[in-house]
Amino acid sequence: MQDWQAQPPDGTQSLQLSPIQRETVQERVYKELRRALICGLFEPEQVLTIRGLADAMMTSTMPVREALGRLISEKALEALPNRSVRVPPVTLARLEDLLRTRILIEGEAIALACATMGPRDLARLSDILAEWDDVRGLKEPSDFDREATLNQKFHFEIYRCSGSSVLLPMIESLWLQSGPCTRYAAYAFSRAIDGRATEDVGFYHRAMVDALKGRDAQAARAALVTDISRPFAFLRDQILTSDEKTASKA
Repeated sequence: MQDWQAQPPDGTQSLQLSPIQRETVQERVYKELRRALICGLFEPEQVLTIRGLADAMMTSTMPVREALGRLISEKALEALPNRSVRVPPVTLARLEDLLRTRILIEGEAIALACATMGPRDLARLSDILAEWDDVRGLKEPSDFDREATLNQKFHFEIYRCSGSSVLLPMIESLWLQSGPCTRYAAYAFSRAIDGRATEDVGFYHRAMVDALKGRDAQAARAALVTDISRPFAFLRDQILTSDEKTASKA
């Protein structure tokens, strides 16, 4: 039996359809590294080596190298001269740009989701918030990894309900770039206020859920903006304080 071929109407050479292949190792490695960046599991300026990542994921170096190349092209990672890569450093200009764009894009997504979320969607958000109660009083980096994963899960549960196939990949790209910044800020912020950061995050998340239940797009957007602005504001203050100390010593 011959393979099916699409026959162009103009009689030109037919187009052979390629068979669907199973997901490659490279694609799985790329998705895992992407997930780690989005969830903030890597820190700003953290250096990543191909061999170290390959060993951690129990795979060969080739799929890791190719996945890193894709992430570098997406501005999620930076190439270093010694064939390693690093998570981009935190700068004031980068923070301001990322925050401004996230407010615009994610604010629109939650406003759209406000009109479409049903009881099942809201129940899933409530389940995530229930899990949040187990990570109050964060102390160890491993606790932050769990909190970061829950945070990503919560936000994208909302954004997927926006119904927009254009906004979602844009948001994923922004989280790729800002994930390490927000994780670093959450960890530092928690230590600065004696481990109460998770409670504050939970407060704004619950405010979002309440607004979504009431289909109040303006309130949902306002709670979201406050939620995503806090770590950026904390990092901004840290950078400015550091710059002032450096200038005073000069």
